[in-house]
Amino acid sequence: MTSAPSPSTPLVVVTGANGLVGAQVCAALVERGATVRAVVRRAGTAPVLRDVEERVGEFGDAGFAAEVVAGADAVVTTVHPMGSDRATQQQVGVVDTTTLARAAADAGVTWLVHVSTAAVYDRSPSAGDVDEASPLVGDDANDYAVTKRDTDAAIAGVDGITRVLLRPPAILGAGETSVWNTLRPSAARDDEAARHAVPDQSFAWVHVADLASIAADVAIGRVATADDPDLGPAAGGCTPVNVATGAPPTRDYLETVCRAVGVEPVWDDGPAWTGSIVADRAHRWGWSPSVTQEAAFAELESGLA
Repeated sequence: MTSAPSPSTPLVVVTGANGLVGAQVCAALVERGATVRAVVRRAGTAPVLRDVEERVGEFGDAGFAAEVVAGADAVVTTVHPMGSDRATQQQVGVVDTTTLARAAADAGVTWLVHVSTAAVYDRSPSAGDVDEASPLVGDDANDYAVTKRDTDAAIAGVDGITRVLLRPPAILGAGETSVWNTLRPSAARDDEAARHAVPDQSFAWVHVADLASIAADVAIGRVATADDPDLGPAAGGCTPVNVATGAPPTRDYLETVCRAVGVEPVWDDGPAWTGSIVADRAHRWGWSPSVTQEAAFAELESGLA
């Protein structure tokens, strides 16, 4: 059930509102007093929260996109069909998201917050620590990294709206569709090949609640624009910002998973990235993660048990 927003109540459109990240963003926005238009593809799947209105449709359809962003203050995009073939990821990630971004700009929406990924960065063994100025992946990278890279570039080309590209690494958090809390552990349980890893490779991560927190804060204008991107988003520009909590060795993550599902990890030798995702910019914007590694891994293990 929703109420009509007051002039001082931000109205925010969230795509993928029934997903792991989208649902958390909706909750974070409601906690901050915003009204949410929750965009989903199937009726009855949006979060059941006060001040959340479900909108069913395809945001890549120009007519629906224009309708759903009308009168909004911000749009938060969280959808990317990770695991689909490259053509599908290209269509949904690059083409459809850009259609929505252009509709938002045409409608006079102030903010576009796009949930990108740190996978757009080159994290080869010699890369070291990665910040927002670090090189991006080449065309020979995997489909997910390349299409997310290209989505960021397409959004950067949409003028007339202030755009923020959030770049998280692995997103931890409980949920049926959670890659790192559910899907990868299930694969490790069922398939020996999924238990292999280089133990010292960095496992950069952030908890979904902390990712949702910065997405919501930017969307409702709590993060002021600035001429220096290290102090705030560029007004009318496109600013990437890394959102990461830590980078323990992959050993810590895989041992936790394998212990919970009753199998043994398999350690491989070889070169691996051992850097971290530098989130200094996010910290200067006022973001501070609240979920510790101990708490995140305890949630992971208890959910699997």
